[in-house]
Amino acid sequence: MEAKLNELVKRLSDAAADNLKAVVLYGSAVSGDYYPKHSDLNIFCLVERAGVAELEQLHSPAKWWMRQGNPAPLIFTFAEMKRSADIFAIEFLDMKRHHRMLYGEEFLDSFDIPMGLHRMQTERELRTNWVRLRRAILAAPRKRKNDLAIMLSSVSAFCVLFGHAVIALGGTAPANKREAVDGAASLAGADASVFHAILDLREGRRKEKDIDAEAALEKYMAFVEAVTGEVDRRLETK
Repeated sequence: MEAKLNELVKRLSDAAADNLKAVVLYGSAVSGDYYPKHSDLNIFCLVERAGVAELEQLHSPAKWWMRQGNPAPLIFTFAEMKRSADIFAIEFLDMKRHHRMLYGEEFLDSFDIPMGLHRMQTERELRTNWVRLRRAILAAPRKRKNDLAIMLSSVSAFCVLFGHAVIALGGTAPANKREAVDGAASLAGADASVFHAILDLREGRRKEKDIDAEAALEKYMAFVEAVTGEVDRRLETK
């Protein structure tokens, strides 16, 4: 990982020169929830200018990075970050909490997140991902491999949102995905065992044959609905 990160920073700095102000690694690679089979290496680049010409300069290093199996870096100016913090409160709060500076000066520690809008985004994203889960179940034939794939592909996003639900309702920010799941379970009075089982599977601690996929998907959906409904109910009173 370190060799790839060092190579990316070199390629970015060579391509962008003085337009590049900072390069940040964020997400699971920093929070301790990184598993190569399922996790990405997420990169944020702070630049002075982000016009077409400047983005074209970054095309080659971004293309190289994506060929390594990673998503394209996020590119923002600082002014754009400040203007976007109201609609990307979850994303910037995650970045602020779990990041590592690879290049440039630290700027996230003092970055202000509008927490009132964070609560609104948390509720909206929970509802949005709940709808996506229903659509995925509706679209996929009911087979064991499909049920497991639906849960494996969505578990990380739900864990992130469960953590933000805890924060939005005044709780202590969870340190990792499992703490987020347990915090959400406590809020909703729901059984989180299925989420721990899917995380075990994702982390290689459990085998597919050990999970009753159909029953697990029923419990998975029920947990998501319980947490989403409870967050909605509690935020209405805030």
